[in-house]
Amino acid sequence: MINLQPYANPRYFVILLIALLPLMIGLYYGHRFKWYEALVSLIFLVLIFDGSKWQQGVNLILYIVYQFLVTFGYQKYLKSGHNKTGVFYLMVILAILPLTAVKVAPVVPHNESITIGFLGVSYLTFKTVQVIMELRDKTIKTVNPVDYARFLLFFPTISSGPIDRYRRFVKDYNNPPERSEYLKNLQYGVRYLFQGFLYKFLLGYLFGTVWLPQFAKSALFSGHAAGGLRLSWALLGYMYCYSMYLFFDFAGYSLFAVAISYFMGIRTPMNFNKPFIAHNIKDFWNRWHMTLSFWFRDFIFMRFTFLAMKKRWIKNRIHLSQVAYLVNFLIMGFWHGLTWYYIVYGIFHASAIIINDIWLRFKKRHRKQIPHNKWTNAFAIFLTFNVVCFSFLIFSGFLSQLWFSWK
Repeated sequence: MINLQPYANPRYFVILLIALLPLMIGLYYGHRFKWYEALVSLIFLVLIFDGSKWQQGVNLILYIVYQFLVTFGYQKYLKSGHNKTGVFYLMVILAILPLTAVKVAPVVPHNESITIGFLGVSYLTFKTVQVIMELRDKTIKTVNPVDYARFLLFFPTISSGPIDRYRRFVKDYNNPPERSEYLKNLQYGVRYLFQGFLYKFLLGYLFGTVWLPQFAKSALFSGHAAGGLRLSWALLGYMYCYSMYLFFDFAGYSLFAVAISYFMGIRTPMNFNKPFIAHNIKDFWNRWHMTLSFWFRDFIFMRFTFLAMKKRWIKNRIHLSQVAYLVNFLIMGFWHGLTWYYIVYGIFHASAIIINDIWLRFKKRHRKQIPHNKWTNAFAIFLTFNVVCFSFLIFSGFLSQLWFSWK
């Protein structure tokens, strides 16, 4: 078998586009060959998890079976006329249990020969939790097992997102686009594909492979020579270089996923929208990893806010939103991993948004005294960019590496 990790090299794209050609011809004539698409998806999933990754493939199968039992067990429960809050909470906990085990495993002693989890477990979990919550809200009336399997196992997005929504996906899947619309999809797909090549294989390579190790080496040497951790030009260079690498690498992967989705007649949502020109930290999260940001907004921040208001835990609305931000970004930090710098990263962004909200309220009260022009806009972008880059420096874990190198 040929091991093909998603979007890792040009050979993957050649094989993939050849395999998708019959499907694309069918969509051009207004037909979706669902059986053929299922076959292609199965083949590429097997190629992803063959060889040394076979345990991940087994885990994926077990995960899908498990989530089907949870989701359709809950759907059957709701159709029986019951809708108890305790059962809903239990179903959410059961849905996130596999992901929790994957995140906890690295800090718990276990047999290293046993693989826990699989590529894409986070994104599949976000999808399953979303469906359970929307079943509870009745925004999803019923979940079709075949559509649900296609939604979870849609291979262009399984490894890197973006995180789609069930209703939007099913609507696209069951309603092939008109020819003119599909030609536009192809046009955008080609554009996103080449943009992804530029981001991932050129700019991502330059920042991540060529320049980043040099800045890391210089920063480590500077910190050691100074006898402690210091803010040096090399560390600043590392901070900016890592930030650029993180963006171009991740945005490149996301563009590949969106491009292939468009070729398949699925308008998967975009994940990035010029995040480094954001005017404040909240604007940044409306532009960076948008599908994840909006998922956390809808299913963590808003849910916690409504629950806290209903239970009257916090009466002051401003304090309530501040606590909700902290909960939201703490969970996001823990989701990245049970490591101090991921958790600090989450707290940092929660604090930044809280400070930003305080500033916006102050600015609104004193709008006549505070200037607003192209220079203040430019400064806002500059400040936000540097705050974000510093947060990525925390996220990288390089500060920890510097500290232990000095020690």
